[in-house]
Amino acid sequence: MAVGQNLKLLRNRLRKSQEEVAKELGLTRSSYSGYENNVAQPNLDSLILLSDYFKVSIDDLVRNDFEKYRESEWIKIDKGLSADVKGSKLRVLTAMIDENNEDVIELIPVKASAGYTAGYADPDYLKVLPTFHLPFLSKDRKYRSFPIKGDSMPPVVEGSFVVGEFVQNWMSIRSGTPCVVVTKDDGIVFKVVHNLLSSEQSFQLCSTNTFYQPYLVHANSILEIWKFVNYISPELPDVRLDDNDLSKSLKTLQKEVHDLKSMIKN
Repeated sequence: MAVGQNLKLLRNRLRKSQEEVAKELGLTRSSYSGYENNVAQPNLDSLILLSDYFKVSIDDLVRNDFEKYRESEWIKIDKGLSADVKGSKLRVLTAMIDENNEDVIELIPVKASAGYTAGYADPDYLKVLPTFHLPFLSKDRKYRSFPIKGDSMPPVVEGSFVVGEFVQNWMSIRSGTPCVVVTKDDGIVFKVVHNLLSSEQSFQLCSTNTFYQPYLVHANSILEIWKFVNYISPELPDVRLDDNDLSKSLKTLQKEVHDLKSMIKN
């Protein structure tokens, strides 16, 4: 593992001494120095601490050699962005196929949704899920169906299933697009997404129910994004007529009653 050299490079990018970093991390200088000099290897708790402090993923910290990074990759780290938002590296996407070797839409049941963040790339998790086809969808794109909980996104009600299209390049997402966002901490959420990657390396997630406040999710906390395509609902949307429509309907009804009376008289 190149952890020690990586830590040294990250610290130098911040222009801080070992003593300063150790103090901010709540470690002794000798402990932190041991990590940089490869005298000691950080345990899982320490790796999480270091990952959060330097704003890099544990996977990158342990597996990658930062000495080989291009300046464009360092710019992302300096901004606190370790996620591949452009999808230039193929995202892990495990998908099921039917007996005709065609992609199917996996449906994530409510009971299985809690384990999705751990199982989204695990064939053993996906192969036991129910699947279906929607013939009017494009065959060259990947779709998945997610359960909706709560009342934050009317007219999509609790108990519905949203079908989403897999998004490879997160930069392509236009602000105002409804999406299923799979996060490390909150699991599956369905929200209207506002793209703030360029300025804040985050997405703002908003509900159509104004009772719920918008909030930011950093790109590093996101596992997958699926753009809304359609939804399957157990309920019809609540259609309300405005005053204009109500007035027109009343006039139509009155005319029909008048015509009916005329027919009876005749």
